[in-house]
Amino acid sequence: METSLIGGKNLEAQVVEVLKTIYDPEIPVNIYEMGLIYGVDVNAEGRVDIQMTLTAPSCPVAGTLPGEVAAAVRSLPGVSDCEVELVWEPAWNMDMMPESAKLQLGLF
Repeated sequence: METSLIGGKNLEAQVVEVLKTIYDPEIPVNIYEMGLIYGVDVNAEGRVDIQMTLTAPSCPVAGTLPGEVAAAVRSLPGVSDCEVELVWEPAWNMDMMPESAKLQLGLF
């Protein structure tokens, strides 16, 4: 895990901040808070590997969202490369969202 600080924050924390700015166009909650990000790994050379899922395999943004995520992360200083892997196990469900995201969607 990369522990060097850039702008006072470690690189993984900066990646998470960027992920919180990316939204599925049909859902008003960012992909991180939706629980779509299953893993973020940052190595010492600044390579970032992200495992993520979508709400369903037939999601209309399946062809574009992973590339958008990779491009946003690659724009961070200190990131040498970013690969995004779409995974389907475990299948996403609403229980993966924190209460704050459920409140935003009016699920309470």
